[in-house]
Amino acid sequence: MHISKSVNQYQSRTQQKRALAEPAWVRNLLILITLAFLTLFLFLPLAAVFSEALRKGWQVYISAIVNEDALSAMKLTFIAAAIAVPLNLVFGVAAAWAITKFNFTGKSILITLIDLPFAVSPVIAGLIYVLMFGLQGWFGEWLLDHDIKIIFAIPGIVLATIFVTFPFVARELIPLMQAQGKEEEEAGLVLGASGWQIFWRITLPNIKWGLLYGVILTNARAMGEFGAVSVVSGHIRGLTNTMPLHVEILYNEYNYAAAFAVASVLALLALLTLVFKTLIEWQTARANQSAQIQE
Repeated sequence: MHISKSVNQYQSRTQQKRALAEPAWVRNLLILITLAFLTLFLFLPLAAVFSEALRKGWQVYISAIVNEDALSAMKLTFIAAAIAVPLNLVFGVAAAWAITKFNFTGKSILITLIDLPFAVSPVIAGLIYVLMFGLQGWFGEWLLDHDIKIIFAIPGIVLATIFVTFPFVARELIPLMQAQGKEEEEAGLVLGASGWQIFWRITLPNIKWGLLYGVILTNARAMGEFGAVSVVSGHIRGLTNTMPLHVEILYNEYNYAAAFAVASVLALLALLTLVFKTLIEWQTARANQSAQIQE
């Protein structure tokens, strides 16, 4: 009986391996298609950006980057990201905690609203802020009377950036926290731990890598956002232009060397983000393996 069971298990594993195995030519073809796609849509465009940026030499490249308007665009990009990322971090943790740990009326509506920026065009999002805070908008007269400027100013750019980036942290944490369950938090509560103690000593250590991953994605989107920011910025050179908008202006002025120089800075930031993203994925996989071994 034991021998028969072992034979059946061996046959089952053999059948599974055969079902998952593919002929060598199929694997090679899929790999070739993948490499061709990456080369055409990733490697060649990146190479073109750096090639065009350096085509007129390092002196032109450096002068384009240290230009006053370029530095102002970089500064504004970093300011918008520095405000949007922490706010979205707080929102993402709070939303994920509420959705995964509690049952309440409107839970499904909250999940739908979190996904809203994925469904709405960034340009539409920018137009919504213009409709609300522009001179002819709902609050336009009140803002004008109190000398508060949101549209065509830094606050509008920050608001647009926050809108397009707020789902990323929450969307990373929700499935992670659902998979982890509530057992550890409930055990801490039974042992007399307060809400903050449960969060800092149980929840946060369990979600730290997913949280960092979401923050990296949020920061990448914040620095590269174009559509929503373009609508609310007014394209005021040296004042309300972020790096993507500054690249567009330089390109429209046929100043290709400077445009590609600033674009290369964005590309380097994107590559740096990919490096951090890869490290986080590696660390997360390593932590999962350690947890499985301990179990």
